[in-house]
Amino acid sequence: MHRRGAAVMSAELRARTLVAAAGIPLALLLVRLGGWYLVGLMALAAALAAREFFALASAGAARPLRRLGIPAASALVVLAGLEPDFAVWGGRALAALLVLGLAAACAAIFRDGTGGRPLPSVSATVSGALYTGGTLSFAVLLRNLPETEGAVGAHPWEGALLLLLPLAVTWAGDTAAYFVGRKLGKRRLAPRVSPNKTVAGGVAGLAGAAAAGALMGVVMRDLPNFPVSPAAGGIVGLALGVAAQLGDLAESALKREAGVKDSGTLLPGHGGALDRLDALLFAVPLAYALIPFARHLP
Repeated sequence: MHRRGAAVMSAELRARTLVAAAGIPLALLLVRLGGWYLVGLMALAAALAAREFFALASAGAARPLRRLGIPAASALVVLAGLEPDFAVWGGRALAALLVLGLAAACAAIFRDGTGGRPLPSVSATVSGALYTGGTLSFAVLLRNLPETEGAVGAHPWEGALLLLLPLAVTWAGDTAAYFVGRKLGKRRLAPRVSPNKTVAGGVAGLAGAAAAGALMGVVMRDLPNFPVSPAAGGIVGLALGVAAQLGDLAESALKREAGVKDSGTLLPGHGGALDRLDALLFAVPLAYALIPFARHLP
């Protein structure tokens, strides 16, 4: 039994490693290119994540209107690409979500696709678009932050590094939590939500996130407009690590209510798109809020 479990674990680890080896370089390339390359990636990711979110919601009382919610999730990212300034994007995104809510309500009235439960169905439609497309839009906003703030003499890598900070922190924290949790984890972190999460894995994840933030600070401390020292990077990394774990647990709660282990089967060894993005959905918006303040820390 032990050998069989080890073999399954080894196969899962191989699958995770292969997907990461293929996906991470592509993601880094698109982050560096920015522009519509990044917008296209985030819009696709939002659509896939929204599709899985609506599938989870459909396992309960809600019957979300996917034909409205999935395009709306991608549209929020496209709006960020059209005008990557938070003040402008925020107003347009709010208007788009209002239109989505009204359209979903009308669809629930005139075409009964909600299974007789219009309130949870309309709510799930709007919240699913916001949870996926709304949060992933901050990747585009963060990548373009130096330009939208009118930064002078911006480093050619500055916008990319700002976005790489939450990506590196999340990946490092997730990797540390996975290996330490598997090896040393005994006490459950949140057994009612995610039985596989352990306290040891959670602590290791926070340590890995803080270390990754500090290392990013070594690279980012001389940026002309958004410098982040190693100490500030460690603090930001720790905060983002907490947000990432909360994002992971939030998605686990959704999956537990739906009675499934993974949100999908898109990525071998990783589950669905939502399984891979859950931490970033919380970490990237927080990074957008923290990085402008981090440049003022010693």
